[in-house]
Amino acid sequence: MRRLAGRLPDGVELYGLLPGGGIVFADRDGARELGPEREFLRFIDDGQFAHYLVGDAATSPERPSNATVKLGVVGPRSAFTPHAHGGEHFVLSLGHAACGLYDADRAEVTQVPLVPGVMIRIPEMMPHSFANRGGAPLTILAANTGYGIDHEDYAITAQEAERRSAAASGGGPAEAGAVTAGGALSTVPRAGTDFAALAAALRDIEGAQRLRGTGATTVRERLATRLRRIASALEVSR
Repeated sequence: MRRLAGRLPDGVELYGLLPGGGIVFADRDGARELGPEREFLRFIDDGQFAHYLVGDAATSPERPSNATVKLGVVGPRSAFTPHAHGGEHFVLSLGHAACGLYDADRAEVTQVPLVPGVMIRIPEMMPHSFANRGGAPLTILAANTGYGIDHEDYAITAQEAERRSAAASGGGPAEAGAVTAGGALSTVPRAGTDFAALAAALRDIEGAQRLRGTGATTVRERLATRLRRIASALEVSR
């Protein structure tokens, strides 16, 4: 990456996604490893980070970029707070991950294990949570249609769904200062959504997380990780 940096045309960027979870960035000015303290934003929960490639945190239907694409770094053996997105969601895992999804037809939580190179598509408003099963930071590539992290419908948690359900049923106004997982104020219920059912589904995923944890990697997966790091070291020099 460092050898290539000086040869790049102005405006061209390279991203090296390392098997250990790091991200090396290179442009014509040089190469460096990206770090949460400078190039990353908070990604739904404390300790999780995102670096936008397309769009930004303020993307919304009123301020469109059609989609947001970002690199995310998920902490070791951690999981996001269960949530649902206002738009469809694609996640490419570059490590050993898992996605807990609420299957409305079967009324149960389905746990989908993910390995490096597998991408999952999650439909609009489907309750889910993404977890890192490994002991090192996990890099993901995530794309969301229509919404950036600051939008009220980017990540609706169980607590937020319950608040919206109460507001929609006349149980109380949408209180000023109520905040979604994305960190933005929410004022209007999303039309056509049964927020009571959404909240119940998200609580089911929370219960499954407490029972199962993030999951763990197998012996074969840990061996594959070591071999992948060796292959990366042979193929690419930082």
